[in-house]
Amino acid sequence: MYSLSLFLSGMELAHSLLLNEEALAHVTEAKRAVFIFEWLRFLDKVLVAANKVDVKEKQKKLVEQLTGLISSSPGPPTRKLLAKNLAVLYSIGDTFTVFQTLDKCNDIIKSKDDTPAYLPTKLAAVACVGAFYERMGRMLGSSFPETINNLLKALKSAESQGRGEILLSLQKVLSGLGGAAASCHRDIYKNARSLLTDRSMAVRCAVAKCLLELQNEAVFIWTTELEHVATLCFKALEGSTYGVRVAVSTLLGTAMATALMPKQATVMRQNVKRATLEEVLELMATGFLRGGSGFLKSGGEMLKGASVSREVRVGVTQAYVVFVTALGGQWLERNFAVFLSHLLELVAHPRATQTHVEAVYSRRCVSFALRATVGGLLGEKAQIAAAKEICLAISKQMRAVEAVVNDTSSENRAGAGDVSASQHVMVCALKELGSLVQSLSATASPLIQEPSVGFLETVTSVLLHPSMAARLSAAWCLRSVAVALPYQLTPLLERCAECINNLKNSPEAVSGYSFAMAALLGGVYQCPLGIPHSKGKMVVSIAEDLLRSAAQNSRLSLQRTQAGWLLLGALMTLGPSLVRYHLPKMLLLWRNVFPRSQKELEAEKARGDSFTWQVMLEGRAGALCAMRSFVAHCPELLTEDVIRRLMTPIECAMTMMSHVPALIKVHGAHLKASAAMVRLRLYDILALLPPKTYEGSFNALLRELVAEFTLTDNSANTTTSLLRSLCHYDDSVLMGSWLQETDHKSIEDQLQPNSASGSGALEHDPSSIYLRVPVGEAVPGPLPLGVSVIDASVALFGVVFPHVSFKHRLQMLDHFAECIKQAKGVRQQAVQLNIFTAVLSALKGLAENKSSLGPEEVRKSALALVMGALDNPNPILRCAAGEALGRMAQVVGEASFIARMAQHSFDKLKSARDVVSRTGHSLALGCLHRYVGGIGSGQHLKTSVSILLALAQDATCHEVQTWALHSLALIVDSSGPMYRGYVEPTLSLVLTLLLTVPPSHTEVHQCLGRCLGALITTVGPELQGNSGTISTIRSSCLVGCAIMQDHSDSLVQAAAISCLQQLHMFAPRHVNLSSLVPTLCVHLCSSHLLLRRAAVACLRQLAQREAAEVCEYAMSLARRAGDSKDNSTINLNITETGLEGVLFGMLDRETDRKLCSDIHDTLGHMLSSLAVEKLPHWLKLCKDVLAATTEVGGAVTSDGRRKEEDEDSEKKDEMDDDIMFTSLGQDDKSKPSVAPRWVTRVFAADCLCRIINLCENADKVHFDLAAARIAKTKKPAGDFLVLHLCDLIRMAFMAATDHSNQLRMAGLQALEDIIKKFATVPEPEFPGHVILEQYQANVGAALRPAFSADTPSDITAKACQVCSAWIGSGVVSDLNDLRRVHNLLVSSLDKVQAGKGQSSQLYSESATTMEKLAVLKAWAEVFVVAMNIKKESQSRTACEEDEEEEERDEDVLPPDSLMTLVEPELPSLSRLWLAVLRDYALLTLPAEFSSQLPPEGGAFYTPETIDMARLHYRNSWAPILHAEALWLSSTGFGTVEETAEIKGGPIKGPVVTPAPCKNPEDLVKDKLHLLLGISIEFLCFPRAEEPIEDVMSCLRALCTLLDSPSARTHIAEDQLLAVELLNVLHRLLLTRDPPSVQLQVIAVVQKSIHAAQEHLERMKSSKTVEEAGEQVSVLGEGGDTGELLPGKSLVFAAMELLVFILVRHLPQLKEKDSDDVRPSICLNLSDDSNRLVAATVTALAELPSLCSPAGSMTILPTILFLITGVLRETAVKTSDNSVSVPVSAVLQGIKIILSSPAAAARHQKNQKHWSSLIRSSLATILEYSQPGSSVDEVSLLTAVTLFLLSASSELVGVSVLQKGCIDRFRHGLNSSDPWTQARCYQLLLSVFQHSCRSLSVPYIHTLAPVLVEKLKAIEHRRPSTPAELQAVQEGVKVLESLVAMGDDKNRVQLLALLVPTLVSYLLDETAFSSASVSSKGLHEFALQNLMHIGPLYPEAFKTVIGAAPELKIRLESAIRSRQANSKAKATSRQSQQSVQATPTIKLKTSFF
Repeated sequence: MYSLSLFLSGMELAHSLLLNEEALAHVTEAKRAVFIFEWLRFLDKVLVAANKVDVKEKQKKLVEQLTGLISSSPGPPTRKLLAKNLAVLYSIGDTFTVFQTLDKCNDIIKSKDDTPAYLPTKLAAVACVGAFYERMGRMLGSSFPETINNLLKALKSAESQGRGEILLSLQKVLSGLGGAAASCHRDIYKNARSLLTDRSMAVRCAVAKCLLELQNEAVFIWTTELEHVATLCFKALEGSTYGVRVAVSTLLGTAMATALMPKQATVMRQNVKRATLEEVLELMATGFLRGGSGFLKSGGEMLKGASVSREVRVGVTQAYVVFVTALGGQWLERNFAVFLSHLLELVAHPRATQTHVEAVYSRRCVSFALRATVGGLLGEKAQIAAAKEICLAISKQMRAVEAVVNDTSSENRAGAGDVSASQHVMVCALKELGSLVQSLSATASPLIQEPSVGFLETVTSVLLHPSMAARLSAAWCLRSVAVALPYQLTPLLERCAECINNLKNSPEAVSGYSFAMAALLGGVYQCPLGIPHSKGKMVVSIAEDLLRSAAQNSRLSLQRTQAGWLLLGALMTLGPSLVRYHLPKMLLLWRNVFPRSQKELEAEKARGDSFTWQVMLEGRAGALCAMRSFVAHCPELLTEDVIRRLMTPIECAMTMMSHVPALIKVHGAHLKASAAMVRLRLYDILALLPPKTYEGSFNALLRELVAEFTLTDNSANTTTSLLRSLCHYDDSVLMGSWLQETDHKSIEDQLQPNSASGSGALEHDPSSIYLRVPVGEAVPGPLPLGVSVIDASVALFGVVFPHVSFKHRLQMLDHFAECIKQAKGVRQQAVQLNIFTAVLSALKGLAENKSSLGPEEVRKSALALVMGALDNPNPILRCAAGEALGRMAQVVGEASFIARMAQHSFDKLKSARDVVSRTGHSLALGCLHRYVGGIGSGQHLKTSVSILLALAQDATCHEVQTWALHSLALIVDSSGPMYRGYVEPTLSLVLTLLLTVPPSHTEVHQCLGRCLGALITTVGPELQGNSGTISTIRSSCLVGCAIMQDHSDSLVQAAAISCLQQLHMFAPRHVNLSSLVPTLCVHLCSSHLLLRRAAVACLRQLAQREAAEVCEYAMSLARRAGDSKDNSTINLNITETGLEGVLFGMLDRETDRKLCSDIHDTLGHMLSSLAVEKLPHWLKLCKDVLAATTEVGGAVTSDGRRKEEDEDSEKKDEMDDDIMFTSLGQDDKSKPSVAPRWVTRVFAADCLCRIINLCENADKVHFDLAAARIAKTKKPAGDFLVLHLCDLIRMAFMAATDHSNQLRMAGLQALEDIIKKFATVPEPEFPGHVILEQYQANVGAALRPAFSADTPSDITAKACQVCSAWIGSGVVSDLNDLRRVHNLLVSSLDKVQAGKGQSSQLYSESATTMEKLAVLKAWAEVFVVAMNIKKESQSRTACEEDEEEEERDEDVLPPDSLMTLVEPELPSLSRLWLAVLRDYALLTLPAEFSSQLPPEGGAFYTPETIDMARLHYRNSWAPILHAEALWLSSTGFGTVEETAEIKGGPIKGPVVTPAPCKNPEDLVKDKLHLLLGISIEFLCFPRAEEPIEDVMSCLRALCTLLDSPSARTHIAEDQLLAVELLNVLHRLLLTRDPPSVQLQVIAVVQKSIHAAQEHLERMKSSKTVEEAGEQVSVLGEGGDTGELLPGKSLVFAAMELLVFILVRHLPQLKEKDSDDVRPSICLNLSDDSNRLVAATVTALAELPSLCSPAGSMTILPTILFLITGVLRETAVKTSDNSVSVPVSAVLQGIKIILSSPAAAARHQKNQKHWSSLIRSSLATILEYSQPGSSVDEVSLLTAVTLFLLSASSELVGVSVLQKGCIDRFRHGLNSSDPWTQARCYQLLLSVFQHSCRSLSVPYIHTLAPVLVEKLKAIEHRRPSTPAELQAVQEGVKVLESLVAMGDDKNRVQLLALLVPTLVSYLLDETAFSSASVSSKGLHEFALQNLMHIGPLYPEAFKTVIGAAPELKIRLESAIRSRQANSKAKATSRQSQQSVQATPTIKLKTSFF
């Protein structure tokens, strides 16, 4: 595009800094500006880093080039960069030509040329002057007076752009020179001040910034001229924009703050009189109350009625905030009382409250000033102090009010004014008080509880204030208290109820206390623990009573009526579970409020005076309001019947509406408000009901609605407030509604153009006190009634319109046109706004209902209406019209219609010259595309784009540019890929405009940003490419972003950030993070919310991918700020904690929801990527945040800290940091750090838990102290979590003992995590101990407070969980320590046993349920652990009884000590557990069985809270089930204790005590079925979110049940039950597959099989001997036929499940064995899989014993196939020759099958089948063990031997098999592996010794010769290893046994083989001494054996020895040498031999 690459490469080659003029010459005119800008950007980056010598070489040429550019009329961004580069160049290089350049610039500025063409050159020169002084300041010496005069002269004659630029330059000159320019300060001030009221807003901003710079040094501004400056600022605020307000308020606030506390240096220089606080506040108040109209000294001249301009009031409010912020938090703490009383005086001043709306506006301003200062600058301690001050102020006001009210004498009537003023003071004070308490949350409890403050008394006293506004505010404040401190909710409700009953006759009391109750009920949804159910009944009875007694006393009837209905409306917010009980009564009340029939209505009209009518209307409005609340909050109760019954009163209300105007005529206009209220309520409820229910009344209703918003009967020009919300969010740039996204939203709303905007207040609609607060607002602010009714009518119109006939639609649209025509002037605007909002609402409704607009005439009428508004002068109406056009196109959806609309706009745009229609129609095009999308409007794309591109270049009118660019952005967005062809021209236009449009036109720049963002999205992932066009597009985008980043307006900067964010998403490599991240960090401190949001959103995206780089760049910024001198501009607070620290700090200050959630995410991403690597850093971050507790928590922690400090002094330095962190930063007055607030601390505690989890997933060394220490010595930089355990515990402790309940929860969670993760970590220095032992005191101390009486249930429940984790972790070794924590649980158990009738209940019954179940669950978990320990210790003591006695440690727990603690509670616990399980079983019944639920609730839940209770039961049933199962099986199903009398049955009767008539047998059955039922129901459908622990508990419980004999009997007798169980388990395995679950399932299966086996045995033994013969054989599954029925057969069910598990772990079993050899890869199964396979095989092998012989023949083929398959897959040779678990299981299984009684009692008919099975199995095994396969030879030989030994009869004489077996043995004997040889000898021995001679003889004959050969050969190859030695020994044993087996006559021959072999092993003396250990061993072994054989067979032995004399000689010499050795040696040798003689390797498992 601009041969950029050429220019860059040229530059790098020459290392040149110069502009490549040759390249520039080739560039087209249009692209030249971009080329130059690129070069300047390059220069900007390079100059700072370049070599000074290089720079000086090139300086002359560079200066020429740069100064040359000044006169080439550069655009705004170019001139800024140009000036910066020149200044940097001079400050780096030589300065001697700088004065020439300065003079050159001054000449240009002096020039008289005023043509627009010369303007850019002038501006560039001005910019250069500013940059020089800013950079070099005093180096430029005395030239400054001339320069300044020059600029000031130019200022007088300049136009607005020039004025702005000159003022900015002056600001830079001042900042560069500092105090040196003092001589010119006055001149600058005189010239600049008049411009504060310039008509250009940009100039006003510039002056404010210039004067702000000036006041740093010019003392007179904040001394003598202070009043003048203030007046100027007030004037500047009149008619200002948001930007001006921010700039001017900054100037005003800073000047005032400086006047009060000047900077030290300036005060030292001159003798200055400082202003007092009173003077300063007085000055500010003038602006707030009188605006810029000058100071009227005497009260008499006060202008009556001239109210302050709202802009001034808002600006001054912002200035108050700036003022206090500049003075800092500590100043505010010290002077809060003065500041508060000043603000409250403002709002009490009659000038601030001339009309009601003005009063609301003033209140909003004062509230804003309080919230922004107290909420932001003060820490929690200081906030509590501030709240006390506010309390004092309120009680002072109340005393004054009471004095006036009680003083009835006439002369005090003047006091009435004070009372009405006091209401506004009350509202502000109470609102701030409520906000404070709500933000402090539970940390506010000291404030509420401190008696000296009397907080609640003070607030409740205001409930009797004569003004409704004050009463409502007090009610709201009480609601805030209840939400912050839920334990106050119930007492407050009771207190209000009591007061209402006691003060029934005071209208204020009835009204005030009912407000308070309604507010409290509305807050219940924010308190998870709720309120007791009985409170609902109490409210209903009070309300009923009020409504009943309303008619008795006319003085009170209005208040009582309103109060009664208000309470009922509030009651509805408690939701269906409570309202259900009162619904019939409510329906009755509603029916009775309205007349039943038309006749009654007529009769009613005739009677009554105006007062009764007022009461009646209020009553009906109240009833409708309560209905609306019911419909909104209890949708579940809205059955058709209920809707029908609601419609009766509603229809009556509709009918009544038509009669009201007549009544108003008769009784007077004061009924209007009440009538309007009835209409509002009616519209509200109808909008919530389905329109079908009232379609009969559409006509009358629509008449009302249309009359409402067309203002037919309304003389005021009220406009709706909904228009903005119905327009598209993106159009905010056109409507200015982005102001709602600023920090000043709550006061800026006042300046919006529609009626009463921003004047929301509680008193406009008391029902809002109990409704949910709209998102983003602190206090509900319903708009005034007039506006609300119109809003409601517009909203309802949108709901009804889609359901109306086309005829009526047409009539209404025509009527709208007529209404607009009739109205004139302002009224016309109002009517039109309302109508448009209604039409938009209707179109939106049509689109949502997917219905069409109607036939041609309806469309025509609608189109005419819309088109008429497209050229309305009001921009908001034009926006609405464009939006409506788009919506119409969407609803009609016909191409021809869309084409017509588009064409109309095209024609208009081509011909029109006026701004209004060009903007309107360009938006129309954008909206068409937006709603129809790229495809629907594709054919108009080209025309639309070309027209809009042309309009966007219209430099004469920036408004047209803004609208055109905005529409263009909409089109780019909606066209998607179809726009790709227009990207280049659009992009080039965007760049050109960015380089030329003056920066003061911020809207144009914002729209350019939108366009650029949309273009980036359109090109999308293509941006990564490297082709020429793409890299050109990409560099254009980057240039565009760079220009916008440098713009002064924060919205434009925000747009730049979001563009870069898009770019980073598509082309991450091309976004330079090293410059982007620091910019983002600077923006985090911006005063603009939108910019902070954009920065954090971008950081969030960056941190997701590149967290480490982001943190690194942020730190580099901190370093740079430290190094550089000019860091005054950047107020960055990145310290050593890095960006993370800044983000944590922001969490304390920010209130914006979106922003905070993005910060949480960003920190989360950083944590996930970096926490493990930078562990100490992150832990310190969390610790610093958590250590900042409020004073009460602080005391506790500091004690704890002191203890810990004594323990380890190395933590000393860290401690000092902590203390420093907690105290406020005294040293830095301007920015005292606020200690982190509780919300941030909760987040930090959550981060702590995340860090622990991350470490767990990263590396196990984090949880192993010894390994961590080793790793740390190797690599000191590394760090491990376990080394920080002390800190972890300390943090969890600090959090768990805090004031804030949320933090306590988080702390307990962290503690639980720490206990679970570190419980088993051993302490290397004290073997046998774990590292957590040293923290017992901390854990106990952290848990104790959670069990105090006033702790909320959820915290106690959590603490129970931690207790059970701690007791169960086995950390505690001392019984007394254990008892401490155990006592906490005991105390809770007492609470549980106290039953339901607790006296004082603060929370709802479900909270009690939660707490009790948590306690029982904790006990269950402890009991389970205790039983496990007991079981382990029993199994251990069995094997270790003898050894352990003498060496038992003193401090090790005796194994059942935990049991001794639990034992005493067990009888009562088991009953409670059973009760829980009964409840749970009932609660899990499907809905259709709900009639079976007991009407009075269960043991632990009440019927009202059943839905909540279900959740709590679901969380705790599993451990309880396990515990109860353990208890029942250990007590033989409690038959013992059931029969004993239940001692003082703690739980109420019928639920638990069994019916006395049942016999023990049935009781056992009942319990068993309960437990089994719960388990099976759960295991059928375990939801995915159910924790795996529950599944495990459930399976363990089943196992435990099956351990108990009585349960086994029951299950075995009811076989279908067992089948069902196995089927459910099978299904469970399909969904859940952790190995632990599978192992547990197998355990259950095995136990079920055993139960069935026992049952079968019992049946067999019960048959008498006679029957036995035939019948026993038919017992068992399969009977005669051998058929197993799926669904009925236990064996079949078990097979299914077992096969499923086998195949899952050994999928090869499924494969059909093909002929080709299987690849010899053997997979190594994990330990878990090995265990599983083994258990499965064992279970399989037991199945045949459950079958009859026929049945077993059915399943044996499968079982044998599987078992041999498993053998093939798992018999793998291991290095240590161990036998794997599955293999030993297989061998065991084979033995069981072959030796089972079924095999013995084979029938003849099965005999053949059985033999063939056995043979084929053996054949299969022989096949697997063919030589050369990778299968372990020993395992297969063992299997073969098993077959030979156990099934000899079937195998004798089968020659093929015999040959195979012999081959395998021979191969084994010849094996090179001594271990294989040894095992082979052992196995052969067992075969040789088999009793069946016919089996063993062939083996002896074939294999004995091989054996003898092998042994003979040993003489020459003596064994060298113990294994080889053992092989020889085993071989000799076989030979010996053969000798023993032979008969006497053959014995000599046999010995002749054995003896010479043994003698040949003997060594002579010389050889013996030098022989190896094994060789000596062989000698010893041979000698011993010979000496053993001799005496056995003396005769034969002699014969053999005698036959060979050399044998005798060797033998004798060996014996002699042995005796010759000394006695001592002999004894030692003896022991050695005995060791040698035993084989060194034992067989792991004995199968024989």
